[in-house]
Amino acid sequence: MKFSLSTAEPKKHANLCLIVGIYEDGELTPAAKAIDIGSKHALTKLIKRGGFKGKLGQTLPVYHLGDSTFEHIVIVGCGKREKITSMIFRNIVICAMKSLKSTQTTQAVCYLTELDVTKKNAAWKTRQIVEATEDAFYCFDLFKSEKNPKSSLTEILVYLGDTKHQKDCELALKQGKAIADSVTLTKNLANLPSNICTPSFLADQAKDLAKLHAAVSLKVLSENEMKKLGMGALLGVSQGSAEEAKLICLEYKGSSKKQAPVALVGKGVTFDTGGNSLKSPDGMVGMKYDMCGAASVIGTINAIAILKLPIHVVGVIPAVENMPGGTAYKPEDILTSLSGQTIEVISTDAEGRLILSDALTYCERYKPDVVIDIATLTGAVVIALGTHASGLLSNNEVLAQELLEAGLESNDRAWQLPLWDEYQEQIKSPFADMANTGGRSAGTITAACFLSRFAKKFQWAHLDVAGTAAMMMGTSERMATGRPVPLLVQYLIDRAKA
Repeated sequence: MKFSLSTAEPKKHANLCLIVGIYEDGELTPAAKAIDIGSKHALTKLIKRGGFKGKLGQTLPVYHLGDSTFEHIVIVGCGKREKITSMIFRNIVICAMKSLKSTQTTQAVCYLTELDVTKKNAAWKTRQIVEATEDAFYCFDLFKSEKNPKSSLTEILVYLGDTKHQKDCELALKQGKAIADSVTLTKNLANLPSNICTPSFLADQAKDLAKLHAAVSLKVLSENEMKKLGMGALLGVSQGSAEEAKLICLEYKGSSKKQAPVALVGKGVTFDTGGNSLKSPDGMVGMKYDMCGAASVIGTINAIAILKLPIHVVGVIPAVENMPGGTAYKPEDILTSLSGQTIEVISTDAEGRLILSDALTYCERYKPDVVIDIATLTGAVVIALGTHASGLLSNNEVLAQELLEAGLESNDRAWQLPLWDEYQEQIKSPFADMANTGGRSAGTITAACFLSRFAKKFQWAHLDVAGTAAMMMGTSERMATGRPVPLLVQYLIDRAKA
């Protein structure tokens, strides 16, 4: 999809599809008023006859309005004017764009930048329109014999009401497109089945990314190399699988200045059976999504490389399968991690923290300023926060606040949970330095407590995206979301500006 800005009023685009908003109880936005005047109030009459009340998300397509020259209008309900929040604005855009999917329209002009969104400017609205449009049109039918019909829409013109905001809005278009394309990349990787998306496949995707961007380099460690280093926790998880584990290390250098990098560590369990602590059959559905953290690291590095951010970022992806069997690790096994700390395995289904522990220790060789790990780590975070917010825990309050603010700005929200020392008691082991689970109570927090023991040498934050990286509604409705790529890219944009 192509995106550009337009300063033209609706009458100058009468031959294109015009997307305009109407507030609840029929109050017209400026573009809708202009159309109404240009059609001798045919729009007002039509709305009254059709009973369109401007309810949130309601859409009404109109062709050849009255005797006017307006050929195609999409009216979208915006609800109460004073109640349009950031997330409501995004949903309004998605509803409008979805109504165009099956039409023959090739170009549309979006006037939804006219809506008042609390504390958000024209550039923010412009970027959200780009991201939400690509989200609305996303389709994954790679393995379907009968493909979904391709949309005819090829270009969206985003209305710019004041040319003094042009420079900011042009940047917003560029950022929105880079983020949207990288979210699509992340979704596509995550939606692949695990018989295709193996650890080796992920390494190949990282190789393609490094070939695409001159500022990105790649190193991939084999199992033999990891064994020599002493990555006993990561290799313990992998030992039951016929698929070889990989440690994928991407490095983006967007500046010639020497900078301590931001390290992004993404959990890459390409399928999680639970190992010998076997999941139920129903519990295994959706476990191809246990590599969403890895996919989000690849997507984030793609976005910052497109934007050429003057920043240094390292992406470390421990990629494994977690399988049961005669060679698989077992409950009560004791593993020695790369850090030298020993771990008693209570559940082989708490494997994500084991592979992350070695990846976090491996990050030390890059001497990072900040480390952020991203993982579909616990079912407990879904119980706590549902699907709306990612769980955030950190050993540095400034970093935590920066990520929370990036989440609000990007419409990819997180919520902070405590990381108090008292919770560390739950992962004590009588036989090793720690256990890999702390029981059902405060499961998201105790998982982060475990990871914190491998993150003492740097500022660190943990994003638990088990509820946000993929939508799971039974077996018929499953789809990756691409989160938290928008949050991470926004954080890196903010950091590059600082």
